[in-house]
Amino acid sequence: MPGNRSFIGIEDGRLLAQAIFDTVREPLLVLDKDLRVVVASRSFYRMFQVSRDDTQGRLVYALGDGQWNIPALRLQLESIVPEHGVMEAYEVEHEFPVIGPRTMLLNARKVFYEGNSHTTLLLAIEDITERRAREREMKDLLELKEVLLHEMQHRVANSLQIIASILLLKARTAQSEETRRYLRDAHQRVLSVGSVQEQLHGLGVGQPIEMASYLTRLCETLSASLIGEARSISLKVSVEGGTATSSQAVSVGLIVTELVINSLKHAFLDDKRQGQVVVAYEIAGPNWMLSVSDNGIGKADRNGGGIEPGLGTSIVKALAQQLDARVEVTSGSPGTTVSIIHAPLATLSPLQLETQKPFGRFGRLQAERTVEPIARAATPSRSPDMPSLT
Repeated sequence: MPGNRSFIGIEDGRLLAQAIFDTVREPLLVLDKDLRVVVASRSFYRMFQVSRDDTQGRLVYALGDGQWNIPALRLQLESIVPEHGVMEAYEVEHEFPVIGPRTMLLNARKVFYEGNSHTTLLLAIEDITERRAREREMKDLLELKEVLLHEMQHRVANSLQIIASILLLKARTAQSEETRRYLRDAHQRVLSVGSVQEQLHGLGVGQPIEMASYLTRLCETLSASLIGEARSISLKVSVEGGTATSSQAVSVGLIVTELVINSLKHAFLDDKRQGQVVVAYEIAGPNWMLSVSDNGIGKADRNGGGIEPGLGTSIVKALAQQLDARVEVTSGSPGTTVSIIHAPLATLSPLQLETQKPFGRFGRLQAERTVEPIARAATPSRSPDMPSLT
């Protein structure tokens, strides 16, 4: 440009490069082909407390009385970098004479010059000692948290077992049949909470929970504790995959336990009936449906017409509300099915619902069937579609 000084001179370029070099916060070295220091940044002198006279022109391994004479680093610089032209995030732990033990992260890259066989090596050094110390501290804290959590889960399980035993003893000694019934119901519910807690025990904190294995193990526990071999009733599980958070899994597990207890308690009044209870879980995109069905006597015969919903109804409705789901009940001859449905598609038009068909063989969102979404009710009022869960 006329009237302006050109900014492409060799000296200007050298001064600019030196200014940039000295401005970078991380220590930098430029090495020649023999790994002698051509130039070092100010941050290098400041961190390692060495002088310019003791650095420039010397082999990198001889710097600071041999503080960089690290066998693993020599292998990288003499063999790997010349072959590949780059060294990425190479970590070195070393006891340096002046600054003490440090963890350094090294990055190296060969610099080629056009029209010249001469090459240099740019070596960047980052001190990550504090970062690694924080990471180790965090890891130790997480491990301690896991130990404390497992200890807490163990103590909770023992406490629930003690409470359940006390309730059962009180039920056996109570004079009133009504009192015995309430104590037995409380005993079963404490056991149900214990079953859910047992199935979640040992799973990683914050990790998604596989619903298939979770519900299968839960129902195996319920079958062993509530059915046994005396009754000819089977408890089956059908799950089409899917995962849930730990809080969602707790709510789902408690709902399953309440509904299974209700079916075993009311659906099979005739012990000669070959009973079957099926726990199903389906997913369709963001939607999911949990259902518990039985081939028992059905809702109409079960409720007797005038019995108000019990504690179980309130529990199921409250848990469904936590899951942002609604409760639907269908009853036929034989059997009753209670479904917990989390489906944003339910807000669509009847024609859209019929077209989307968000669930498979265990249930459909029937657009022509109007069912009150009792799970969203603020207070536990009686619903014609909800059997009494005592």
